[in-house]
Amino acid sequence: MEISEIIIAGDTPGLEWRLPVLRFEGSKPEAPTVYMQAALHANELPGTAVLHFLCQTLREAEAQGRIAGTIVIVPQANPIGASQSHFGELQGRFELGTRTNFNRDFPLISLRDRDTLVEDLTRYPATEQLKRRLLHMALGADLVLDLHCDDESLQYAYIDDAFWPEASDLAAALDMDAVFLSDGESSAFEEAVGYAWKYEVPGEKRKTLPGKLAVTLELRGLRDVYADVARKDADGIWAFLAARGVVVDANVSLPAFVGPAVPLDNIEMVRSPAAGTVLFHRDIGDPVVEGDLLATIVTRPGQPDGSVEIRAPQAGLIVTRISDRLVRRRADLMKIACDQPSRTLRKAGALED
Repeated sequence: MEISEIIIAGDTPGLEWRLPVLRFEGSKPEAPTVYMQAALHANELPGTAVLHFLCQTLREAEAQGRIAGTIVIVPQANPIGASQSHFGELQGRFELGTRTNFNRDFPLISLRDRDTLVEDLTRYPATEQLKRRLLHMALGADLVLDLHCDDESLQYAYIDDAFWPEASDLAAALDMDAVFLSDGESSAFEEAVGYAWKYEVPGEKRKTLPGKLAVTLELRGLRDVYADVARKDADGIWAFLAARGVVVDANVSLPAFVGPAVPLDNIEMVRSPAAGTVLFHRDIGDPVVEGDLLATIVTRPGQPDGSVEIRAPQAGLIVTRISDRLVRRRADLMKIACDQPSRTLRKAGALED
């Protein structure tokens, strides 16, 4: 395993950021190449734990000559976000100086323009330099896994429908509870990767990308950082790599993925109609039918008519839930994966900021 560092100059004197990069050199040029990163949202750490254990397995495989395709791993992809705390609480999702989501505003370029990402980097602020460096590394691979997590959540993934159903092997390997089929219309990291591949010839969009994959893995919730869970997920990623011929393991056999795979239009984003205290009646993993009581918002404690009930708009599976119990009006409360499209109009791109 080769370890290197990318140094990113800070935006104030005397400050710089160090980005460790781990590389396993493949022995077969024809094998798929892989890029994996975790903690782009710096407070989302399940993926960092998973990559820690995966690297142990990869080092053993390397010593045995079983690494076929080159693998590049960035286990802590956002040192800038990791340094941002507010009143003792890590703020890893948004860059505090610009209020920009660290997983938005990645450059949308053609693959042929990949090297322009790292030209004259010093003219960009540190956060933009980081995004350009990460995207540049990812575009050198065939398979790109961006490891995130939700708040309280089942394990699921955002997968551009250009990669589906070929990517069902990843969903099976990780025993995912659900797959959200995205439309590739945002500037999030994995969608920027997909955009570059789709528009390898500028102006000509490819609708399918065989042999390629760029995916956001949501590895359960923020607090689901446990050694046994991380080892299980690391084994799942290993199985996926073996199935794709990146590593050599004759003992791997993947089952078919049987979970729901639904387009983003079929995701009910349940939001709070008022500010108040949340009393949840249903948990992640619960199936619901239309009209089921999901939550009560206590808007005026102790007063007559001081609460509001929230009911399921249609049948589905509760995939995520927020951990906050005091919410603002229009706060996201749940994501429910459904068989039918939501009646609520959705703007193109990501489900949330």
